[in-house]
Amino acid sequence: MKRFLVLLVAFVSLSAFAQDVATPSSSIKFGYLSYKAAIQSMPDYSLVQQQMIELKAKYQAEAKRVEDEFNRKYEDFLEGQRDFPKSILQKRQSELQELMNYNIAFKNKSLEQLARDEEAAYAPLYDKLNEVLAAIGQEQGYAFILDTDVKALPFINPAMGEDINQAVKNALTAE
Repeated sequence: MKRFLVLLVAFVSLSAFAQDVATPSSSIKFGYLSYKAAIQSMPDYSLVQQQMIELKAKYQAEAKRVEDEFNRKYEDFLEGQRDFPKSILQKRQSELQELMNYNIAFKNKSLEQLARDEEAAYAPLYDKLNEVLAAIGQEQGYAFILDTDVKALPFINPAMGEDINQAVKNALTAE
């Protein structure tokens, strides 16, 4: 967000300066696009999504397995708690508490790992998109390219900025 604000201030300053000293034909140009739509238009996007669905399913299956194991042990504990001597009762309670703590730790760790795996899986797509954006930006002479997904741009003057969504999709699918 800070980066966007700095960029916006710089753009407003440059625009004001350009309007004061430059001719209309030399004003600053910029491109804008939906970054999300561009990523989703990439041929490898559906493959990465499928890989992430499969990975999430594996984590969910393991979480379900450990939850079922806990539930089974808890039911066994409830069935026998009246008959257990105090030391066995305390031992079983301690085992259940440890198992519950382990399950919570596993869920938290798996969510963190899944987020890292997802970031790593999508990284090549983001790198490729950024390369395409840099090439388009250089080719078209843009001062910068804005991502319209951040909802911080309620208005873009089409006389100053160009919608590059289709150009980006074409470049991504051509490779």
